[in-house]
Amino acid sequence: MRSDGRVVVITGVAGEGQIGEALASAFCEAGARVAAVDRVHEQVVARAAALTDAGFDCRPFACDLTDPAQTSALALDLTHQYSGVDAFVHAAGGFAMSGPVAESDSAVWDRMFAINLTSAYIATRAMLPLLRLRQGAIVYFGSVAVLDGGLSAGMAAYAAAKSGVLTLMRTVAQEEAEHGVRANAIAPVAVRTAANLAMMGTGQRYVEREEVATVTRFLCSPEAARITGQVVVLG
Repeated sequence: MRSDGRVVVITGVAGEGQIGEALASAFCEAGARVAAVDRVHEQVVARAAALTDAGFDCRPFACDLTDPAQTSALALDLTHQYSGVDAFVHAAGGFAMSGPVAESDSAVWDRMFAINLTSAYIATRAMLPLLRLRQGAIVYFGSVAVLDGGLSAGMAAYAAAKSGVLTLMRTVAQEEAEHGVRANAIAPVAVRTAANLAMMGTGQRYVEREEVATVTRFLCSPEAARITGQVVVLG
């Protein structure tokens, strides 16, 4: 699954020890030209610099993906720097417990929808013209909590937002098939990230970040050319 010369846009790259960092490293090591996107300018610059210093092609882009104007400007910047996008991996997002619905905080609901679902919608809309040029692939991130049998008690805001992400994925897969653009999603159990370790400790069953990166690279590769509209569960 080499990605030599392919342009891959990855969001949510700033956090050290998070999924986005592992994704950027994996695609770079496979030969891709990576556009690393995150809201926090200093952190995304640092992540990209570490990969550039290692000899890889990784460029940082700071953008609040919940802001349509900023995201449109990002797409224009990418258009100037690349002749198209082969893959778009939307790893930006976040998790928070909202508590039982009867006692929940509507501010947490708004936040979960903004960073998980609204960001996915706005970024997808901006990236699609670039993806159509290369008949590219999109990978979103869902959660096992929103699948049949999943447990969402205490996290209604997060689960509802991730359910929306999966609906967005299926819609994009249907609408963009005529343009050759594919869309899929990964739904992992807890991933061994710095944030999850700090929150839940080591006594959990984790999916490794590198395993997530391997599946993501496959879904973005020509080997997965016939796979679209699917949710891949990692447990």
